[in-house]
Amino acid sequence: MRNYFPKIFLYILGLFFLLNLLQAWSTQLIFDEAYYWYYAREISWGYFDHPPMVAWLIALGQLFFEGELGVRFLSCILGIGTMAVLWLLVDDPKKKDYIPHFFVLIASMTLVHAYGFLMLPDTPLLFFTALFFLVYKRFLASPGVQTAILLGLVMAALMYSKYHAFLVIFFVFLSNPGLIRERHAWLAVLISLTAYSPHLMWLYDNHFVSVRYHLFERPNRPYEFFDFTAGYFINLIAIFGLTFYWIYRATFKTPSRDLFTKALLFVSIGILLFFFISSFQRRVQTQWIIVICIPMAVLAYRYMLNHESARKWIFRMGLVNICILMFLRIGLVFEPLFPVVYETHGNRTWVKKITSRAGDIPVVFENSYRMAPMFEFYTGIPSFSLNNAWYRENQYSIDASENRVRNKKVLYVSRYLPGGDISFTMPDSTLFYGVYMDPFRSYRKLRTEIIDMTGTEAGERFAFEVRNPYSFGVPISELKFGLETLDRYKQILKVIPLTVVPGETPLPLLPPGARITLFANFPSDLEEEAAFVKVVISENGLRWGLNGKRKAIE
Repeated sequence: MRNYFPKIFLYILGLFFLLNLLQAWSTQLIFDEAYYWYYAREISWGYFDHPPMVAWLIALGQLFFEGELGVRFLSCILGIGTMAVLWLLVDDPKKKDYIPHFFVLIASMTLVHAYGFLMLPDTPLLFFTALFFLVYKRFLASPGVQTAILLGLVMAALMYSKYHAFLVIFFVFLSNPGLIRERHAWLAVLISLTAYSPHLMWLYDNHFVSVRYHLFERPNRPYEFFDFTAGYFINLIAIFGLTFYWIYRATFKTPSRDLFTKALLFVSIGILLFFFISSFQRRVQTQWIIVICIPMAVLAYRYMLNHESARKWIFRMGLVNICILMFLRIGLVFEPLFPVVYETHGNRTWVKKITSRAGDIPVVFENSYRMAPMFEFYTGIPSFSLNNAWYRENQYSIDASENRVRNKKVLYVSRYLPGGDISFTMPDSTLFYGVYMDPFRSYRKLRTEIIDMTGTEAGERFAFEVRNPYSFGVPISELKFGLETLDRYKQILKVIPLTVVPGETPLPLLPPGARITLFANFPSDLEEEAAFVKVVISENGLRWGLNGKRKAIE
């Protein structure tokens, strides 16, 4: 191992590992981690928002440790693994003379630093991107069956981490079109598709719910230059902090002298351009572009080794970055040091406020796939996120968690209630109320679809279908129907209650697996800006659900 990793390198790497373990153990979960912990409660080939890799890693980590460290243990392993693979990607013999510079460069990258201990989908994405480049580099040097199999498995692992990984694979291929004539490359693709096929089958069985949400159903809003495009450039700076100028300079100054360097450049610049174009359609989140850190770290370190000025400035500014990041890391645990209230602050406190009043009865959170798993993580008490028309679908919409709270006494928690049996404030001072419901009955998986709509004039009749996917009958008398209107950005405008007329054979009970056709008239107060409509359901007085399939107004 010393031939690849000098002793001082291993010492520093071990120091990072111990630091990340300590941070992982001492820091309360952030909401997304709690959500992915909830994924891991039931191992599957897929989940609503993401492929399953993050859930698999959490489940594996919990075999070794409990609590927060169990959730994050594998992130600590992958964090140092990413650093080690990045080191192997640089061939320059001078690198052994500048080991501290390497660690300063990598540890100064904001999200790479964070993903060394936080367990999020981007954590395995970064590791497998680095590993993909390493295997691809060896494939270029010596294409063969073994490297093709390994390359295919790593590509599958990439795609199991996050759907954005497709961009990495695509731009690497674009950098080397000659791969299309390489039979071992096709073997790698075949291996990758075979390994990834269980997730593809999961998507098929779940009506491609993840693809539909990310590509077609995610709400948007009108274009705003400062929030969309200008915000995108701010994200590009935030990823690298004070070293951003020299890292981008290193990328754009590097010539594509060989196929591997060309791949690094194509992925870096290709992803930058892809999300720049995307910024004219929607707001680009910082983590969407995090994958550029892998190829750009390699390019920047190479550049540092051969340009003294860049080496000095990246080292100096990187140290400042690290000092700021270390201060913030301490603030994740010791709240007074952090400049704002953050997600790791006070979770045990607000959870205790609820259990001190409600005991161990299940808790239903309105519109919060974040609070529901956080509550369950710290209490072990069943919880559920009841999603309505003003929110979005998530894992709670497609799994069986609703069964754990239906027909039971629950505490229903919402920030929209005017009052309640209990109240509590979150660390950010948001006030929540809770009311007891006994029994709680929801049927959020009921689906509706408008099947006959000739026009939207007031009073014009239309037909819609209601489908019951449950294994039990649903009383029609417990349901009310509404017409939800949305603008062209898929933002909800309002819900208008409908008076429905049953078909020829009114049913008091919608049998399991059955469909019923109902009729209603279009209301007179349809907004001019309405571009889509769908039928939604309120069961037992709950707020309107997310039941309907959207239909465009022609």
